[in-house]
Order: sequence, then structure tokens, then C-alpha cells
Amino acid sequence: MTEVKNYRKRPVLIEAVQFDGTALSTQRITKWVKSYGQHAFYDARGLFISTPGGIMLADPRDWVIKSVRGEFYACHPQIFEDTYEEAQDD
Repeated sequence: MTEVKNYRKRPVLIEAVQFDGTALSTQRITKWVKSYGQHAFYDARGLFISTPGGIMLADPRDWVIKSVRGEFYACHPQIFEDTYEEAQDD
């Protein structure tokens, strides 16, 4: 039988911004995502981000994250709060 073990998430530094649903937030996030050669767009349904798993809809209050591999995705606010803390400048 395979033994169950405990694992800890490695500490990684990510870039993230919270989407607030406004036109300004949409423009800034879309520009940011596109500056890394990725695709993002907005229509009446919301902000869409191209991810390795397909197109993802970011709802207002979601965090848009650039992962350590340069991929973008949306993250629910509670999951973001449970997983990340702001990095302090050293």
C-alpha cells in the first residue's frame, strides 16, 4: 500500500492584481496580460483570460495571477487570501 505523506507548498513569488469589475481595472489587467504575450479580453459577460486549460472568466473581486511559469489565471478571493500573503520588500 502506498504511504500517505504530508507536503508543503513551496514558497513562490507571484504577481497578482485584484479585478474590481471597472473599465479601468479591465484595461489595466488586459494590458498587463498582453504585455507578456498572453490573451485577455472583455465583453458584456466579464473579463476573460486565456489559460493553459482554456478560457477563464474572472469575476469582480477575483485576483488575476501570473504564475511562476508565466501563465495567467483567475483566483477566487477566499482561495487567494488562504494561499498568499503580500511579499515585503527586503
